[in-house]
Parts: sequence; structure tokens; C-alpha cells
Amino acid sequence: MPSFETKLNTTPPEPPVPVMPPFPYTPPQYNGPSTEEIMNLRNQYLIRQPPCYKQPLNLVDGKMQYVFDENGKRYLDALAGVSVVPCGHCHPDVKNAITKQMESIQHTHVMYLNHTVTDYLQALAAKMPGDLKVFFFLNSGTEANELAILMARLYTGCNDIITLRNAYHGLAPTTMSANGIRTIKFNIVQTGAHHALDPNPYRGDYGSDGEKYAQDVQKIIDYATSGKVAGFISEAIQGAGGVVELAPGYLPAVYEIVKKAGGLCIADEAITGFGRTGSNFWGFQNQDVIPDIVTMAKGIGNGTPISAVVTTPEIAKVLEGHSYYSTFASNAISTTAGLAVLKAIDKDDLQKNANDVGSHLKEKLTALKDKYPDIIGDVRGRGLMLGVEFVTNPQDKTPATDLTNDIFERMKNLGVLVGKAGLYSNVIRILPPLCITEADADFFAAVLDRVIWEIKYNEGA
Repeated sequence: MPSFETKLNTTPPEPPVPVMPPFPYTPPQYNGPSTEEIMNLRNQYLIRQPPCYKQPLNLVDGKMQYVFDENGKRYLDALAGVSVVPCGHCHPDVKNAITKQMESIQHTHVMYLNHTVTDYLQALAAKMPGDLKVFFFLNSGTEANELAILMARLYTGCNDIITLRNAYHGLAPTTMSANGIRTIKFNIVQTGAHHALDPNPYRGDYGSDGEKYAQDVQKIIDYATSGKVAGFISEAIQGAGGVVELAPGYLPAVYEIVKKAGGLCIADEAITGFGRTGSNFWGFQNQDVIPDIVTMAKGIGNGTPISAVVTTPEIAKVLEGHSYYSTFASNAISTTAGLAVLKAIDKDDLQKNANDVGSHLKEKLTALKDKYPDIIGDVRGRGLMLGVEFVTNPQDKTPATDLTNDIFERMKNLGVLVGKAGLYSNVIRILPPLCITEADADFFAAVLDRVIWEIKYNEGA
């Protein structure tokens, strides 16, 4: 196959300019600070958080799968704040539930009783398999994973945690140690985490053979620990790592190995939870396992800060006798939002929609891979957690970082917002609200087709 630098002999027809599906909403006129004014203030007061686009995007309104900039331009939000709004921006049921709750009481500490917490606990527990019935609410995925690892260490009496290369679990000291990507780690003391081979079907040494990758976990236990471990933590589909779905059969094999070493198995469902993968409500269910501890964040509150750890009653006892709490966790607004999210997912049948529209979009993206085989190395993921990896050479899979950056910018200009992921930022990450339609999926694919065609044939490689 030709490399990206070599044009194909036959130029495909120019794709039509994509037209965004109609949407019955017009945002009110924006009268706030301009993009330039906001950027000046950010540069003055905000620590090291530059905007992701060359021309900063000032988003001022949002409805369901769309967001609007200061000029009223509409964008298909195919990132959803990194999977934060599964129900859609300003979903009416979620918004109304929060507004109603704010009219009575906004915050109660866990030391007091309030039915919003127990109402939510019952509904969330009904979504969990096995004996995963005891929860602890926090504010972010980092906090949830920190607590999960702490509980595993307390329960087992061991310190060693096994995680994966290419993983992301948070930015506090313990979770940063568990991260397996150098771009999200600082040069600080990191202990207690051992990184196993990434079971990556596209780039890994063993293709899609999950059981072969699992043997590296056994080798870590044999050679790098006392033979006993605190636990194993993983995502079912790696998010920041580039939307890498773990090789089939990997988690069952690893869970068995870890349990024999006395460890607990932790599932990080910050992105894969709440129906995003379509085929199941939780990502770990796609590999037919039940973890000992599950963490959840991002989409749990549809934009409201909340996260949770759930485990068994037996494991939960390790926190008894000591004070461990979070001031804002379990507040009435966040738990009300969480319950409204669960109801909206069921009422709007969003898990099924994620499966149906996600499958449709993946077919469209796979067709683009067939059309541009010299630069699209892989299309992967499940439901509405999809990734497209770009390469400069399909044989050696050299990451096409500059090309991906160009595509990222151009898609925004045509009205689609996506994310970038992977060690080399050469993967377009697709995590839209679960309410997107097939027409949105067609528009997304048409935009990507148009952008790639323009780069390859209209302007030259």
C-alpha cells in the first residue's frame, strides 16, 4: 500500500460539503466577554491550561448533542466533555430535577440524613451485578480511583498494584503512579505500581490473544512482588490511551491470576460506564467478569461533579473505625443529578441508542478506512466510545501526529468537536452524548471524509 506521502493514482471524487442535520433550537444572543477578553484573563489567572484549538472556541450554550459558540455557530459535540454528558447538554429532565432540588436544599454533609442520597443509592445499586452494593461518593474519577486502591491495600495488607501500560486513572499521587503514559506523569516519587503489557489488538505483540497478554501479569507477580498483591486496576476500553479495547479474554484470565495472588480486581468505569459501550451498562461486562471494586465518574452526573466507588459489604468494612469522608460528596444537588441521569438513560433508551448509532457510525468509519487505507490504521471501540488511529505508513504503523492535529482543527471548522488521544496524539477520540442520531453519525463521517480528502487531494500530501 502507498504511504501517506505518495498520492494514489486514482483520485476519488470530491465529497460534498457536509450539511449538519436540522435542530429545533436557536440560542439566545450572547452578550458576555469576547473570546479575546476571556483568553487574556485565562492567561493572567489560570495555571497551564491552554485551549485545545489554535483558534480558541468560546462555548456559551448547549442543547443535547450540540453546543454553540459566541456567534451562535452550532457544533456536533462528539466529545461531550470527555464523556461527561451522556444524556445530552441541558437534558430537560436532569435540568428540572436539579432546579427543583435547589429550591429546597443544596448541600447536606454525610453526617446528616437526606433522602436524595438514599433514593440514588437504591437506583444505582440496582444497576450493579453480584454483591457490589456498598457505595462511597466522591467528586472526581481521580478521587474514586485513589480510594479504590487504598481499599485494596487495606483489605489485602499488600502494597503492590498491577496496572497497564497505556492506562490512565487520575492525577493524584497514587493514581499518577498507576498511569501508564509518560505525558500524564510528573517526575515525582512513584511507588507500588507495576505496569503490565497493554493488551492492544492493533499494536500489541500478541494481537487479539488476551490470554497471552495475561501471562505478563503472572510474570510481574512472580518476579516483581512477594507473590502477593493488593490488586489490579484497568479500564475495559482505554480512553486517554487511544480508545483501546482490551483483547478478548484478557480480563477473565487476569482476574483469575490476581485472585490467586490474593489481590482484588478494580474496574475503572469513568468512561465506559452508564451504557456508553452499548452492549452492556458497564464496560467490564463486555468481558464477562465481575470486579471486586468499581469506580465511576464523568457521565455519572451529566456535568455535575460526582464520582463513586462501589464494592462488597465485606471489603467496605476496611474503612470502618477511621474517619474518611469528602465534604462535598453526597450533596443533594449531585445525588439528585445522578438519579436523574439513571432515569433519563432508561427513559430515553440511551444504551440501545449507543449500540445502534455507535454500530452505524463504526461502519461508516470502517468504510473510510477502506477508502483511505494509507493513513487510517485502525478503527476501533464499542458503542459510542470509538477511535480512529492515523498513521503515516500502514505497515510500520508510524503515528501520524501532525496529520491528526490538522484533522482535529479542520473538523472543528466544519462543525464537529472531537478529542485526541494516545501517547502520540494520533487517535481521534469519539465520545458523544448518547442521544446522537444516525443523521449525526452520517454528518460526522461526511465531515471526516471531506477533511481527509481535502488534505490528500485538494492541497496535496
